[in-house]
Amino acid sequence: MATTTKKTEATHHSMFDAVLARLDKAAELFGLDPSVAEILRHPKKEVKVSLPIVMDNGSIQVFEGYRTVHSTHLGPSKGGIRYAMDVNDDEVRALAAWMTVKCAIANLPYGGGKGGIKCDPRKMSVGELERLTRAYTRAMADIFGVNKDIPAPDMGTGKREMAWLVDEFNKVTGEDQPGVTTGKPITLGGSRGREAATGRGVMVASLAAMKKIGINHKTATAAVQGFGNVGSHASRLLASKNIKIVAISDHTAAFHNEKGIDIDAALRYVAQNGNMLKGFTGGDEISNNDLITCNVDLLVPAAIQGVITAANAKDIKAKLIVEGANGPTEAEADAILNDKGIVVVPDVLANGGGVTVSYFEWVQNKYGHYWTEDEVNAKHDISMNQAFENVWFNSQQYKTSMRIGAYITALKKLDKAIRYKGNY
Repeated sequence: MATTTKKTEATHHSMFDAVLARLDKAAELFGLDPSVAEILRHPKKEVKVSLPIVMDNGSIQVFEGYRTVHSTHLGPSKGGIRYAMDVNDDEVRALAAWMTVKCAIANLPYGGGKGGIKCDPRKMSVGELERLTRAYTRAMADIFGVNKDIPAPDMGTGKREMAWLVDEFNKVTGEDQPGVTTGKPITLGGSRGREAATGRGVMVASLAAMKKIGINHKTATAAVQGFGNVGSHASRLLASKNIKIVAISDHTAAFHNEKGIDIDAALRYVAQNGNMLKGFTGGDEISNNDLITCNVDLLVPAAIQGVITAANAKDIKAKLIVEGANGPTEAEADAILNDKGIVVVPDVLANGGGVTVSYFEWVQNKYGHYWTEDEVNAKHDISMNQAFENVWFNSQQYKTSMRIGAYITALKKLDKAIRYKGNY
């Protein structure tokens, strides 16, 4: 398994190659059977569709839609749908593989999947987005299913798109199947606690890691890059645990305040300012790279991938990094962070709160019985803490980073499932 991708960790041209490079390292440490490793190198199913949509001006525009099912060894595939101009087959393949790993770490009965449409949702009307979502659902109707492949929101999508998806899927099948997607509005079978779940998972993972490495969370400082769904909830919840947030940012601006940023004020400002931090007066404006390298105990990259690189990793002062975003640390930066003794709680563990509560939503849909937010949060916290302990144990046992420990945790589970099910 390792021989075919040794150069990928150095070149890092492909997101999927970067995933495989980390899987290779974990497989080598764990001693994974090469035949099992070979199965995990190849997605089970990849679908690309063309979606001709009537735009508001009457013209026809054809969009590219993708869905990759990486694995169903542990259960039906699970993973979000993103709307973005940089969606492509390599990215979707990588994100699907990450979901396989993430679900196994979270001990969920799911495999990994991911989907996307190459589009700019910010430049499209609500009507255009609805027609696009419904067309995509119809095109993927044979792939999706409550017990086959369960999508969810991701970048550029939310509960509105999931409502359209479940409605269109039900029209195609002639049945009422709310569990075909998660991240729905509560009115249509969504789960309480789902919206904040990924940020909550970041908070739980941060507290667990601080306890392990001896940081007192009551006197700790933090910087959070990204103030969207994940970053804003993570900031709010970390602040509620007395962690002082001294820096926050989004794609429009970054701010630093040594005395601590008033997160509630920042949330109110963003809500009144078109979901943008630009112009916020609760701190001094800095660059996003200054935020990455500022002097804090905890750094939470919760925006986009590839923000921690070989170029800036050497300047990072945080003792702990908890990855809220998918793939925020480039493969080349891992070794630098390890050499500096910085503990990194990887994305496949740290942002697993979202898929954990998605699983709870799916279970509630199947039962037709719904839990309170307190019940959901309690179950979430137990699940996240157990996942953290498993990853920490494996990282210590195999004397490796938490990232590779996370992949080993997943491989242990996947190895058993693949062996038990057998091949033909």
